[in-house]
Amino acid sequence: MNLTEWARAQGVAPRTAYRWFREGTLPVPAERVGPRTILVNIDANTSPSATGGVGLYARVSSNDQEDDLARQVARLSEWAAKAGHRVVRVESEIASGMRGGRTKARRLLADPNVTTVVVEHKDRLGRMNVELVEAALSANGRRLVVLDEGEAEDDLVGDMVEVLTWFCARLYGRPSAKNRAKKALEAAAADD
Repeated sequence: MNLTEWARAQGVAPRTAYRWFREGTLPVPAERVGPRTILVNIDANTSPSATGGVGLYARVSSNDQEDDLARQVARLSEWAAKAGHRVVRVESEIASGMRGGRTKARRLLADPNVTTVVVEHKDRLGRMNVELVEAALSANGRRLVVLDEGEAEDDLVGDMVEVLTWFCARLYGRPSAKNRAKKALEAAAADD
């Protein structure tokens, strides 16, 4: 199958699939057979039409973390390839984990071919109530796999800054939100 056809069947942009091929992170075997032709080697067991497979989800909060987004997708793809899982969908997006209107996360969760949702850290799926998503998946015979269950202390500090920034943005407007959040953190640190 042509790489472009495979990408469209997976719900991935052809440019993204080509970049994954160049970087060596494409979740299926592929080879270049001509100057502009890349063939994806799939057999009956890895056909997108077969039911039940793994959906990979990566997310970052802002555009300046775009490099980390690519690294997350690469690590998830590498894990799936090493574990021998059949990847049926890969979704990655730049969006806040506090908001529920993330279209790519919704698309992944709504896909009936995805029986296992895989994320690198639990907070990549959402900052709060991930347990509810996990319970809903479980009720439908699906599951959530978190590759790194541990949470570093830096993540907690980052979460607090993000929550404070969000609340300050709601109260005072976006331009001053980061400054007010920073002042609130400094005041909290001074109290210790």
